[in-house]
Amino acid sequence: MKIPMTVHGAESLREELEYLKGTRRPTIIQAIADAREHGDLKENAEYHAAREQQGFCEGRIQEIEAKLSNAQVIDVSKMENTGKIIFGTTVLLLNLSTDAEVTYRIVGDDEADLKQNLISVNSPIARGLIGKMEGDELVVSTPGGDVEFEVLSVEYK
Repeated sequence: MKIPMTVHGAESLREELEYLKGTRRPTIIQAIADAREHGDLKENAEYHAAREQQGFCEGRIQEIEAKLSNAQVIDVSKMENTGKIIFGTTVLLLNLSTDAEVTYRIVGDDEADLKQNLISVNSPIARGLIGKMEGDELVVSTPGGDVEFEVLSVEYK
């Protein structure tokens, strides 16, 4: 099954993978070699700590490689802006109860970060937004209750 991912999300994962393979892995291997020189491995805390770090590092490398191999990278900047909300678009919403404006970008699960207004395509608000058009009004169920929004703009950037 393909996992949707923005261009930025795929680049971030590739950068992390490059760092883990090119910098982190060699550092851990050196730490293991140094710890081995200290003798008895059974009671060598440095050795065990380095081996544990190696396990985490290799696990993360496998996880990233799997995500990238299953990624469907979607670049909305190369699509015609039809005003329709799809994966990867940036949406400016008006909360009709409070008159507050909020901007969200709909991204893949791994990229989601509410502090940066990046919401997962699988989140309730994104599911409520997908398929709507600029100018539409919609009601989104949130933990705090239903919230009514108007879609002010949709950007494909």
